[in-house]
Amino acid sequence: MQSENRQSENAQSVKQHFSVAGLPEAPYLKPYPVKDRWCVHSYYTVSPYAPDGSGRMLVAGGDLANGLGEVIVLDADGSVLDRFGSTTLHSGFFHTGLWQTWSPDGRYVYYQAGTLNRPLIMRRDLLAGDELALEGDMEGAPPYGEPLVSGLMGMLYAAGYGYNRFQPELAPVPFQRRDEHGLFRYSFEPSRTALALSVADVLARHPARERILASDRELKQRLGSEDGLTLMCYCVRWSPDGSRLLFYFGNHCVHGSREEPKLSYIFTADRELRDLHLAVDLSYGRPGVHWSWHPDGEHLVGYGPDPGDSSRMCLAQVRYDGSGYRKLSEHHSGGHPSISPADPHLLVTDEGSIPGAVLFIDIRTDEVVRRILLPRVFGKEEPRGRNRQRVCHHPVFSSDGRKVIVNTLPGEHATVCEIDVAGALA
Repeated sequence: MQSENRQSENAQSVKQHFSVAGLPEAPYLKPYPVKDRWCVHSYYTVSPYAPDGSGRMLVAGGDLANGLGEVIVLDADGSVLDRFGSTTLHSGFFHTGLWQTWSPDGRYVYYQAGTLNRPLIMRRDLLAGDELALEGDMEGAPPYGEPLVSGLMGMLYAAGYGYNRFQPELAPVPFQRRDEHGLFRYSFEPSRTALALSVADVLARHPARERILASDRELKQRLGSEDGLTLMCYCVRWSPDGSRLLFYFGNHCVHGSREEPKLSYIFTADRELRDLHLAVDLSYGRPGVHWSWHPDGEHLVGYGPDPGDSSRMCLAQVRYDGSGYRKLSEHHSGGHPSISPADPHLLVTDEGSIPGAVLFIDIRTDEVVRRILLPRVFGKEEPRGRNRQRVCHHPVFSSDGRKVIVNTLPGEHATVCEIDVAGALA
């Protein structure tokens, strides 16, 4: 009850401070608007801050009038230092921008270009202004730089994510060619692309292989022998030191018209993709979403089945090898959770309400210590899919835990905002 009262008090106090522009007038909230640009940071697992401590920040800016997206480098005060790239806007841009990411030394910026079915990875040299391009896709760069490891984002959007319909023509590789797509490794110097772990490889080593193949046969009987489950590898997320990664295997974003069972398995591996572990099973009716790394590099944090009732969802933690699964919080929004790198008891997550909310939770007591309402939908109702009318807040801590970056949509143009953690919790 105390937690609920605190949530209500915080919600009321923040709601009263909404400005005409649509953002709270709060001393702990700093917006970074860019004129005539619809801006988001990459994702809740990728810090937009430069690694050199300069305060520079990466955002993706959409020119809605001309349908083009670019990468923008901001200084600590929000002034534009640099801008580059020209990519046609698509559904993915309105979710994760161009996955713009710093290299470890802050010299390069990696970002997406091309199209969903013909993707490119760009590497921008900020000192020289030169760019290199590779055929391939990325979901952020590893903490150590290169090689990059990624699935093909076009597979998700072809299956139904973002557009809310099945569009196999968007897939860079046909789904059923399971030995030709999966996780790829990319390097710029020398230029090199290689399929490092295929969907077929993962399926062959999967603990639930026989059950998955049985579902595959059932689908072939219904849709034809050339069809089958829309299996893919996607959502690569790196541990803080880059020694391990997690990735998803399954079809959890496939459109409902195909009537496939939901398959969502979270695997971990070393950076060489050899030491493979099934860490979390969110398939065949088991609820859960949005898993990433704990700052300790040993555990994962996300939404998964409640140990007391597997039909319910809760915030949970598990070791990278799948052991020690435990509940962290009753919270079950399905948002984007992460633990502060400065305080192992402080968790931030978000809610997809209207307005949206960013929550700070003390996992020792399961108390919401602050709930901040923020605009995330332009209009009275949220349209389906990923589009310019809505954002995910995607809260991400700075490396020192002092700040949290979030996406907001106070008007026609999305605006990245910075939350001062100490100020918000005071």
